[in-house]
Formats: sequence, C-alpha cells, structure tokens
Amino acid sequence: MTNDFYDPMAPFYHLVHGDWETSIKNQAKALDSIIKAEWGNGISTILDVTCGIGTQAIGLAEKGYRVTGSDLSGEAVRRAQAEADKRGLDIDFHVGDMCKVGDERGGPYDLVMSADNAVTHLLSEEAILGALKSFHKACKPGGGCLVSMRDYDKEGRGGVQFHPFGVRDVDGVRWSVYQVWDWRPDDSGVYDFSMYFTADDGKSELKTHVMRSSFLALSPSRMMALFEEAGFHDVKRTDGVFFQPVITGTK
Repeated sequence: MTNDFYDPMAPFYHLVHGDWETSIKNQAKALDSIIKAEWGNGISTILDVTCGIGTQAIGLAEKGYRVTGSDLSGEAVRRAQAEADKRGLDIDFHVGDMCKVGDERGGPYDLVMSADNAVTHLLSEEAILGALKSFHKACKPGGGCLVSMRDYDKEGRGGVQFHPFGVRDVDGVRWSVYQVWDWRPDDSGVYDFSMYFTADDGKSELKTHVMRSSFLALSPSRMMALFEEAGFHDVKRTDGVFFQPVITGTK
C-alpha cells in the first residue's frame, strides 16, 4: 500500500526538493496561474486528495484558497498539519482515500486536485478511472479537476534505471536523494521503484533510508481520455507552467 511508502518518507519528503520553501511558493504560483486560466476567479474551495506533507496545499492556502487536504498516509497528514499550524494557516488535513472522495466531508468543492504523479500509484486504468469518477462526484458543477503527472511518453522503458534528485546539505548532513526504477518484464506498464535518502555526516559510515512503491506509466493522452470517460469536459493538457504536465477538466 502507498501509505507503507509515504509513512516512513514523511520526515524526509522535503529533501526531494532542492529548497522546499521555494518549491511551495513556486508550485502555488504555477498552479494558481493554471486555475485562473481554466476557471477564472470561480475557484475558491480546493480538495487536495493526495496532499502528502502539504507542498501544494500550503502554498495554495497562502494564496487565499480555502484548502482541505487528505492523504492515505497518517504520518504525512500529521506533518502537513504541523507545517500549516506553524504558518498560521487554517487547513483541514485528514487521512482519506483518493478513490473514495466522492463522499468527502465538507464537499462538494470547486476544485479537486492531485499533484506530483500520485494518481498513477493506482496500477490499472480501471482503478484510475474509478478515482477520477470519485473526483468528479466531489466537485461542483462548473468546477473541475486538476492532476499533474510525469510525461511517460518521454521516459525510456525497461530494465533498471537510476534517477538522481540531487544532493542536499541540511544541518551539517549531506543527503543524496535518488530513485531506482525496476520495470516489470510483462506488458503492464508498471515499474517498481525504490526511493533512497543517504545521509553523510562526515563519518566513515553512511546511513540510508529506503522506501519502495510502484507506478503505472500511463501516458498523458490516456489520462485525458480517462478524464472524459469519468464525465469531465473541456479536458486540456498544460505544459511548461508546472514542473510536470497538468491535466484539467471541468464538470
């Protein structure tokens, strides 16, 4: 389960970003511009169904949106709430399953969103379609859905791949952050991956934390088709604004 991946990752997730605070602001600015381009000023309430430690939810709340965040990972939710409280932000973070947000408390919402490729943790098109139908149910007519994802059309497939995120120096410790992808030998389009955080405190031994999960390498065009099948219209892909392609659709 993905919470088995994200629970132990919660204390380290900010290290994925070169500068987490800057990422919070830059991602919120990018998402806000996409929201305004698609829905004008019609979006006030947002449900972030894969909020993690709050990277997108916090930045959007700082921009004035009324944000609710849910995630399967209890540890991620606890950290997100602590980060929001520290900033004086009123965000309701709670544990929830993105496949069941159609009956989410406090809804319906103007916008239901999931960033950072999280939807493709669901390892079949049927499961992703089910989640998108749940998103559709949770948003208001005239509102919509926003999902960001990797552009898997540009990723090489097969074998074992090394994907570095970078080196971070934090409080006297040098962290190396990277992933290893293992593509399954069948035609499922699924790859298993390991996320590594290696700590170098200057001594002769290193300590490495590793978490493991899987993704479905779904193409953005198939995601767009699934948006339409879930009931969204005016489905669009936006590139070059957010750090990943962003798929949007209106209810």
